[in-house]
Amino acid sequence: MKTYSVKQIAQLAGVSVRTLHLYDKIGLLKPGNRTRAGYRQYGEDELLRLQQVLFYRELDFPLKEIKEIMNDPGFDIGKALSDHKTALLARRERISKLLNTIDKTISNLNNKQMTSIEELYEGMPKEQAAVWRKEAADKWGEDVVARSEKALLETGKLDIERLKAEQKDIAQRLQSLKNYLPESDEVQEQIARHYTNIRSFWGVTDPTDLKAETYKGLAELYVTDERYTAADGNPDPEFASFMRSGMLYFADTKLK
Repeated sequence: MKTYSVKQIAQLAGVSVRTLHLYDKIGLLKPGNRTRAGYRQYGEDELLRLQQVLFYRELDFPLKEIKEIMNDPGFDIGKALSDHKTALLARRERISKLLNTIDKTISNLNNKQMTSIEELYEGMPKEQAAVWRKEAADKWGEDVVARSEKALLETGKLDIERLKAEQKDIAQRLQSLKNYLPESDEVQEQIARHYTNIRSFWGVTDPTDLKAETYKGLAELYVTDERYTAADGNPDPEFASFMRSGMLYFADTKLK
């Protein structure tokens, strides 16, 4: 029968030699044999017993109680293993729930909501933000602007950054497609993304809201207000006309 030294057992089980010496001292795990020089030797029976000890330790049993359980003449290793499995599965489920709670907490901490209207216009000169807000209220109504601001305040900062990044990506993709027909599948796929992105910024959740007429109204702004399509401050009337055509086609065919 193969035997193992205390050092080998320690390496196999992931415990310290000092721990094995303690288990020997308190009678929890005696070596199966000793060499003439007094060195401890462990066999398969001792390996199996150590496994049980470690399972109980994992379940937070004190050493004294483990010794009493395992030294009981009626101790059944098969039943013990079954009990260990049940207890460990319950612990795994509990730990999974705790980890899920931690993930949610971290997400909430990292995804803090806006706390003021001013944060919505961060990076924009205060006077310019006020002018743009007034223009939006005049065009769309104060209720629409207030609803949009309320929805964005309730949206996490990370989600807003995601919407901004998506908005930029959509614009870049549409720029690359401006030589395509506005009604082509490639263009309409990006226009559909644009429509969904706009709905998110406007805080629209009702599927019957922001339909054809509203979207068409926005399309007209692309050719009447150069700020909607200006690239680096430079007007782009060709792209503005392309956007208008693509948005009107989308409204007529998808938003009825």
